[in-house]
Amino acid sequence: MRWSYATASVRGTSHVRAGTRLQDAKRCFVVGDTSLLVVVADGAGSATFGGEGAAIVCRTIATSAHSLLATSPDIPTDDMVWSWVDECRDRISVSAAKRDSSPRQFATTMVLVLATKAGVLTAHVGDGAAVGRHCDDRQWSVLSRPAHGEYASTTFFITDDPEPQLRISRYQPDYDAIAVFSDGIENLVIDHRTGEASPSFFDPMARPLDNSPVIGRDFGLSRNLAAFLDSARVNDLTDDDKTLVIAARK
Repeated sequence: MRWSYATASVRGTSHVRAGTRLQDAKRCFVVGDTSLLVVVADGAGSATFGGEGAAIVCRTIATSAHSLLATSPDIPTDDMVWSWVDECRDRISVSAAKRDSSPRQFATTMVLVLATKAGVLTAHVGDGAAVGRHCDDRQWSVLSRPAHGEYASTTFFITDDPEPQLRISRYQPDYDAIAVFSDGIENLVIDHRTGEASPSFFDPMARPLDNSPVIGRDFGLSRNLAAFLDSARVNDLTDDDKTLVIAARK
């Protein structure tokens, strides 16, 4: 049940041209070799402090989840996940007050995956997605799909009132690879016709981790992943920020 992972976030070319900061944030770690946590957040481009909101969410969720996983391999209850989200909202409200702003200006999505010996949990607000590779047939499936708003290029945020549209799903511990990503690469890795995960993208991404001797973060593969996400090949297809975390279980 030991995990090896690679993680990278790169600024989109539109943000580079505009001189704006990276709006994505991420946290990933392995607890006791057996439990994996991944959380990715994408600050709204229309929000003044979207990047800060994404960072608050990732930091808050990671701290709470780590405390849980350090004492138990059990998957958290829905109420527990909601309490983590409420804490994120409280911390965003405090940050907004300090800046004489509103929580809406810290708007961000969130994709959380916890994978333990007891099972796999996803908790998701907005776009971005999580996919997994099944142990038996080695096929990739979407564990949590992106949720888009009523209009083009809109979605849902953790700061939405009166409460966020949080979606929680649970699975058996039957997945030996997990990938979580922001919406910057959605169209590259999910087939727009079928809505399914693209094996032609994820198989080559997971293979080096399958063969990696590293437990925890593989820094070499993470650097390679960042270089790929920032390559002309990818930037020609999307100008948004791009975050991808991919992990494989030994």
